[in-house]
Amino acid sequence: MNLFSYFEGEVAIASSDGLGFKIKTDKLIAATRSGKKVFNLNENKKAKALTICDKDYLAVTGSNRKMLVFSLSELPELNKGKGVILQRYKDGYLEDIKSISKSDGIVWNLTGGRQRTEKDISGWIGKRGSVGKLVPNGFPRPPKFD
Repeated sequence: MNLFSYFEGEVAIASSDGLGFKIKTDKLIAATRSGKKVFNLNENKKAKALTICDKDYLAVTGSNRKMLVFSLSELPELNKGKGVILQRYKDGYLEDIKSISKSDGIVWNLTGGRQRTEKDISGWIGKRGSVGKLVPNGFPRPPKFD
């Protein structure tokens, strides 16, 4: 679960079936006590991940230990809905998403408070909606970034 204080910008949200989109944070604010529905989910699916869109690329991991990195410009900005396919899964579901930059690479936490960085992400860069490639060696199980 991700929490953040309000800021002016964009966030990307994704469901367990691999659908997602970008939304401006001012569209998330509700005027009613009951809140506001912005994410329509398919039956038996749930909202799985959220990340702040402050970098150029979006990294998506699935329960099948495949990762896909694509440009955030390929992700549409919607006010509400289901979104578009981020990553395809034959037998699996979306595990996590994270906004990354090409120069910083992919960073994930290891046990004991250490961090590991994979600088060369070119092997995982592809088109939005494709399957992706296996995560790098040492990536945690389940494949989550934080």
